Amino acid sequence: MAKTIIVSNRLPISLRHRNGKFEFKPSAGGLATGLGSIYKSGENIWIGWPGNTIEDPEQRAEIILELHELKMAPVFLSKEDVTKFYEGFSNETLWPAFHYFTQYIEYNPEHWESYREVNRKFCDAIQKKADPDDTIWVHDYQLLLLPQMLREALPNATIAFFQHIPFPSYEIMRMIPWRKELLEGVCGADLIGFHTYDDMRHFLSAVGRITGLSSESGYIQAENRIINVDSFPMGIDYGKFVKQAKSKKTQNIVKNFRNQVGDQKLILTIDRLDYSKGIPQRIHAFHDLLKDHKELHGKVSMIMIVVPSRDKVKSYKELREEIDLLVGRINAEYSTLNWVPVHYFYRSFPFEELSAFYSMSDIALVTPLRDGMNLVCKEYVASRTDQTGVLILSEMAGASKELRDAILVNPNDREGVISAIYQGLTMDEAEQKTRMASMQEVLQRYDIFQWVKVFMDRLTHVKAKQNELTSKEVDSKVEGEITEKFKAAKNPVLFLDYDGTLTGFVGNPQDAKPDTELRNLVKKLSQKAQVVIISGRDKDTLGKWFDSQNVDLIAEHGVWVRRKEDPAQWELYAEVDDFWKEDIRKVMDYYVQRTPGAFIEEKHHSLVWHYRKVESGLGDLRMRELFSHLKYMARGHNLQVLEGNMVLEIKRPDINKGRAASALMKGETYDFILAIGDDWTDEDTFKAMPKNAFTIRVGYAYTQANYNIKSFREVRSLLAKLTQ
Repeated sequence: MAKTIIVSNRLPISLRHRNGKFEFKPSAGGLATGLGSIYKSGENIWIGWPGNTIEDPEQRAEIILELHELKMAPVFLSKEDVTKFYEGFSNETLWPAFHYFTQYIEYNPEHWESYREVNRKFCDAIQKKADPDDTIWVHDYQLLLLPQMLREALPNATIAFFQHIPFPSYEIMRMIPWRKELLEGVCGADLIGFHTYDDMRHFLSAVGRITGLSSESGYIQAENRIINVDSFPMGIDYGKFVKQAKSKKTQNIVKNFRNQVGDQKLILTIDRLDYSKGIPQRIHAFHDLLKDHKELHGKVSMIMIVVPSRDKVKSYKELREEIDLLVGRINAEYSTLNWVPVHYFYRSFPFEELSAFYSMSDIALVTPLRDGMNLVCKEYVASRTDQTGVLILSEMAGASKELRDAILVNPNDREGVISAIYQGLTMDEAEQKTRMASMQEVLQRYDIFQWVKVFMDRLTHVKAKQNELTSKEVDSKVEGEITEKFKAAKNPVLFLDYDGTLTGFVGNPQDAKPDTELRNLVKKLSQKAQVVIISGRDKDTLGKWFDSQNVDLIAEHGVWVRRKEDPAQWELYAEVDDFWKEDIRKVMDYYVQRTPGAFIEEKHHSLVWHYRKVESGLGDLRMRELFSHLKYMARGHNLQVLEGNMVLEIKRPDINKGRAASALMKGETYDFILAIGDDWTDEDTFKAMPKNAFTIRVGYAYTQANYNIKSFREVRSLLAKLTQ
């Protein structure tokens, strides 16, 4: 039976060595809670690094056995791996880049090599546990290469990826020398998830511009499958925080803390030590609040909890020193014998004490400069069981997209943050309860368990969609059937599109002329069957490229036909008026002038606007504008506007490849018919074919054809088998 494998850089435990043996302390994190329902059931398992470097083989064996009992499997990393892969590439290249702190990015080739090697270690570890049809859910930025490695090793596996930190814009992503490999790595997954729509949008933009893979409505069209990219805002275990806040233990801690600080208003901030959290900016804002509002002296304190993190790294060490200095200054300037402005703790706290801080604080000040989701704000809201309290939240946190009833601030706008704090301190209880009730309703509905369910349901949906397409794939069985029937046929005919079917796409359309391999292939085919090259190309180009071949040619989607019996004569299949061209050409030319790299191609029956050479993104934008413009104009001229592969074409609707193919077959009896094409213009050909024909679309788009095939290379391979 197929199982689910959860994969993350760290296992949901902490490994400690005490009294000569190892101890495992379970993680209390939201992800571990949410995924517990998956990895703890059936044969499912969680694979990851246990958090310590263990070199001794006997100790490793002991850990493997103990973790097996906990439904986990370790990936052991060396000290060098931790230094180069984790502290190096993951946290000195990807982390600052993905959080927009470009000044901290390091481009170290050794770290990159280590990153690739460790991702390979994870892949090897998974292969030892995985069956071909398992579901593998990979988590976060440390393992961006893993999905593609898994795809190559386990092509039939269901693979998902979720990123828990922000994804940067294309402008940042393209700075990383290994950007293409990273993006291709993630695209090994079937479903790719982010916390916000913005992250999803940035990812799709980067994939389109850097890898060249096109996308539409959140679906990336890869070579042999579709990949879904979507946003899944992660929740918390809402009930757990409510229960803890109401517990006697937490209430006693609240009472004790309150006795120490008196009846002053409390502002709570909780962060891991990191430059993305905006901690110094927050202290500056609080300092200025006290400077501007002297009436608050002695009445407001900030409880500032900073959880230690990587403080041996230079930038983090400097950050800690800056925080220490700023807190020291503000307390030195404003403290009295019975009032301290900032209660600063550089340590972590047990869950019940955190719950007490949430319960007793009048304001939670959550102002990261950039954050994937930020669960602290959600935990604070869930812990407010009496529905009082004010959440001040950075617009740069993913949670701000859900918690619209918080006071939203730009963390870089110090005056705005000061104003928000003052608004929070003076907000009446009725407004607090209205805002808090609304946010609690959101968090209850979209908790961590709902997040897991929605993600897994979406993965099932994507696989079903993929199966619809791959069920029509030209596999060895279909290939064998086509070859067998072709060889048995007395009068076979092949209708073959050109661009994208017999050859790949290139920047300059005139550079796509037939290579030696294709010329030889067409020559051999034409000795065994009637070959019809049916293309949107103009007749002069098509005629020149196949001048010495014994084939029929249909050019410009069915306007012109050249019979192999009379290669010097082109027959006009469709009389076309072109009075409409002048107006349309003016509009197209206007868009050419606005779009560097675009150009117009004029055919007998149509005008084509090409944008293959245009900057990615700009081409799509201009094409959409032009499409709308031409649609409006087309109504008055009985014209059809069609979108192709980096082209937009306008023509008469009654002129198409299907009509020309039908006319060519009229009066003939064929015992084998094969039609292959790659875009919307070929759908007309497929529709025109009789039921017993083999029709194949190149690529994995939805189609009228009977089958899909991966690429033009696979087409050539299939056709070569017919000639053997």
